[in-house]
Amino acid sequence: MTNRKFVVSPLAGALTLALSAPALAGPSGEPMQATDLDKVEVIGQSVEKPSSVKYTEPLLNTPQTITVVTKDAMDAQGLLSLRDVLTTLPGITFGAGEGGGGYGDSINLRGFTANSDITTDNVRDSAQYSRTDTFNVEALELVNGSNSVYSGAGSVGGNINLVSKAARSGDSTVLQAGAGTDSYGRLALDSNTEFDNGTAFRINAMVHQNDAPGRDYENFERWGIAPSVAFGLGTDTRFTLSYFHQSDDNIPQYGVPYFSAFGGPLPGADPSNYYGYHNVDTQEIDVDMLTGVFEHDFSSAMTLRSLARFQQVDQLSIVDAPQGTWCLDSGINPATGTACARGSIPGTVALTATGPRGHSRDTRNAIAISQTDLTSRFSTGSIEHALVAGVSFSRESFDLDSGAVLRTADGTPAVLPPMSIANPDSLYTGPYNFFLTGRTEGSLDNQAAYVFDTLQFNDQWMLNLGARYEHNEGDSVTWNIKTYTAPTAANPRPDNSNIGAVLGRNPVANNEDDLFSYRAGLIFKPVENGTIYLSYSNSKTPSKASVNGSCTATSTTGTANCNVDPETAVNYELGTKWDVLDNLAVTAAVFRNERQNYKVADPGNPANPSGEQQLDGEARVDGVSLGVAGRITHDWSVFANFSWLDSEVLQGVSDDCLARPRPACLNTAANPDPLKGLPISATPERSGSIWTAYDWNQWTFGYGITYQSGYEYYTSSTTALINNRGDIKGYTTHRAMIGYEVNERLSLQLNANNLFDKEYYIRVRNNGWATPGDARQVVLSATYRF
Repeated sequence: MTNRKFVVSPLAGALTLALSAPALAGPSGEPMQATDLDKVEVIGQSVEKPSSVKYTEPLLNTPQTITVVTKDAMDAQGLLSLRDVLTTLPGITFGAGEGGGGYGDSINLRGFTANSDITTDNVRDSAQYSRTDTFNVEALELVNGSNSVYSGAGSVGGNINLVSKAARSGDSTVLQAGAGTDSYGRLALDSNTEFDNGTAFRINAMVHQNDAPGRDYENFERWGIAPSVAFGLGTDTRFTLSYFHQSDDNIPQYGVPYFSAFGGPLPGADPSNYYGYHNVDTQEIDVDMLTGVFEHDFSSAMTLRSLARFQQVDQLSIVDAPQGTWCLDSGINPATGTACARGSIPGTVALTATGPRGHSRDTRNAIAISQTDLTSRFSTGSIEHALVAGVSFSRESFDLDSGAVLRTADGTPAVLPPMSIANPDSLYTGPYNFFLTGRTEGSLDNQAAYVFDTLQFNDQWMLNLGARYEHNEGDSVTWNIKTYTAPTAANPRPDNSNIGAVLGRNPVANNEDDLFSYRAGLIFKPVENGTIYLSYSNSKTPSKASVNGSCTATSTTGTANCNVDPETAVNYELGTKWDVLDNLAVTAAVFRNERQNYKVADPGNPANPSGEQQLDGEARVDGVSLGVAGRITHDWSVFANFSWLDSEVLQGVSDDCLARPRPACLNTAANPDPLKGLPISATPERSGSIWTAYDWNQWTFGYGITYQSGYEYYTSSTTALINNRGDIKGYTTHRAMIGYEVNERLSLQLNANNLFDKEYYIRVRNNGWATPGDARQVVLSATYRF
């Protein structure tokens, strides 16, 4: 039975959490006092400019589709995690978040992975972990299209940037508390104090707990604190020092047995059921980030800005993914469509402790990065320039210890009972002992120099140019670990002594690339408040694009990747942007994301004895995007986005496999490229969301709809394509909000997410499971300002 308790946190009393905290800055960006807030801001004004100094112009004059979700918009809709926010933006799907990088946010943006394209304050945030809270986030910026020139080696889909809160001028304090269904409880504080000497101190803090709505056992507990201090406010020289810490203790969501080729959840599966072991599974995350930002104005036309950061992310996950050989009552294995033995309990699977059952991953990601930018404005004749030149240096490290915990004291895998699809027993009562099964280390160094210039010829014409050169070098190394060997007829008594012992290190595999990325955008302004633009940009993705990515030097299956040249993709975009009415931004664009060459396996090619992958894959996405943000009237606000994507794989096997089909390539002469002509996996054709709110005296009413069409899902392996290709069903969810301003300091709010309790799935794993979207949740909230 799903837990739907309604709890009240100890400090709630008359105050309950306001998920729509008012903005602390007005439309001009100046600080606001509590008495300036005559009503809860549920949507916020349209944003004028991206946070990065590399964008020299306002959004209106930036030749690229950029969607900014302010903290107001997040709070109004009750969006707490990165995944919550991205779910409301079109063209995004989510993976199950496991594999080489670890359990955490796994994002597919406009048909291409964006796992390595997440930044915080416009510098890399490369660790794969679950970003569960936005308590210290000022805004989220979704930059669509090739963005390597701005943020470094990445994909053509785009970039996701989190803008952190920091100390600033003005005095304001916002206290939040709240309670809701599914054991929801939350306290949060955002307080900024300005002193008379140009110094300010700000502290953000939160403590939070909730069960996963609609699930029996998953729960999330976390706390965080983020102090910052600023010096020299209002002077030519400024320095801000910020620290961020967040600790999570979760039972993670893996979901239910799900096979897209079989129609989705298996017969008898219930989205509330837990198919792992709830007393074993855990996800513990600790994030620490120290950031210093120095700024100096040489004049009104020239500014130097330098950011330095050290970040460390520790994550321990122990999981029991619902993966195995399920056998239905019909006697069919849904993974293969072939007959299977049901055993003594219909609808069960005999699970062993190998693979994902009792799988432990203990990871540490660390990054030290510095980025320095010089911004200047000047003229050459009649041409005005807004120039940014900069350098960036980073060093990343990754450590992973993998292990198995469902073991006897001598390392033998525990014998697990069959698990029922309809009524799984998720309480583990067998032996529990940790044994090391794998060890991996990785490092990544990047040095980059870049320049951007916006040339304004007159009031109607502008040209935006950018170029980036970077040297990217990384390595991976694994250790040989003594693992358990199962007895066989040929070897009935294998040597299983010293299981978990480290036997030695394998050779280090290296990848080193020089990357050049660029963009150009021509801007025409027929009127002051309107822009038409045409842009072109590229992206470069090296084999070692992320520190936790694999780097394999040789392979018998044709999948070695260390020495493969970088993948190249390009983005073409024709768009228009208009500021209309008093404060409403309207955007529209047509675009093509073209992945010109991506890595594909090349097994059995005599001309390629190292088994190196080949850059023979091709794919593209043609699309349309529409957006509206701001106020239609003084009392009526809207935030809406829509995208239409037409994706296609142009070539999915190597040239040699295409010319000489063979079993190693998993293709035939009759079907030399099984992927050609298919939509790109996990790419919905249509998606969109709208949130609108209306202020009426002391009341505010908000309503939102999120829609995503169905899409095809498969893996890049043609074997898995044959077995697991299928359709993922689309969905439509609704959310609503009612806010009431008690007085100028106290406001109350009631949020209902997934208002009609729609069953849907947001994360799919190719080998047999998916995560249900959150069921209906109701949260009563309040904000007190002083």
